Amino acid sequence: MKKTIKIDDLCCQRCADQMAVKLALIDGVRAAKGNYKKGLIFVEVSDMVSDEQIKAVFEGTGMNVLSIEKRKGIFG
Repeated sequence: MKKTIKIDDLCCQRCADQMAVKLALIDGVRAAKGNYKKGLIFVEVSDMVSDEQIKAVFEGTGMNVLSIEKRKGIFG
């Protein structure tokens, strides 16, 4: 399942990359990539990874998660 995580305070690409690495350490996270200009982290996870687990990674660093949404592809 692909998700988009909107973050309130990503200050640079390095921060976005570091958060992607931290997410990748969670069991069930297949891939993660950050885009600080848009304030988004794109993540691909298995069904066993909850939104609460994802939020905990960001809250542990003091960042504020605005939303976690299922990402739709071109085919729905």
